[in-house]
Amino acid sequence: MNPVDLSDCEGRTVVLGVCGSIAAYRAADLASQLTQAGAEVYPVLTAEAARLVSPLTLSTLARHPAAVDLWEEGKGWQPGHIELADSADLFLVAPATAHTLACFAHGLAPDLLTSLYLATEAPVLLAPAMNGKMLAHPATTANLATLRERGHAFVEPAEGMLACGYEGTGKLAPVEAILAVAGHLLARSPRK
Repeated sequence: MNPVDLSDCEGRTVVLGVCGSIAAYRAADLASQLTQAGAEVYPVLTAEAARLVSPLTLSTLARHPAAVDLWEEGKGWQPGHIELADSADLFLVAPATAHTLACFAHGLAPDLLTSLYLATEAPVLLAPAMNGKMLAHPATTANLATLRERGHAFVEPAEGMLACGYEGTGKLAPVEAILAVAGHLLARSPRK
């Protein structure tokens, strides 16, 4: 695969959402490569993701604190999630689980990541990862259709052996593929 062009990442703010899929560990590579390309990466983990990958790992690689809990925001007057949502140049969620995609599609905000989603005007890039049966379920396909109608960009899941032992579609796309779309979206997006 050719090297990914991340030249448009320099000085851009990327909110990196990480959900509770076994593929959450791959977010560390995303955080590292985006940071090395000059992006300001702010990892935001769901509580389920924090059980699978350490917030400390993502904080270290992103060089910004990883946030998990909506109720542990900064002490400023403005809610931290609104400030972060306003500053984002890209809202990237990888891996995106069926649960989080459903929350996005239906406007539910039970946690920090979903609250940020509702508050941001940045381009949204979603990289789903889940069991193939969950991906093919009519509820999930309807939620994905809703999110596509909103103009969100997707990096489709790959085929292969899934963590659950099934073979099929549902693996998180390769990191390079996610980075390529992120770089493309940032290149098209005006600087703030």
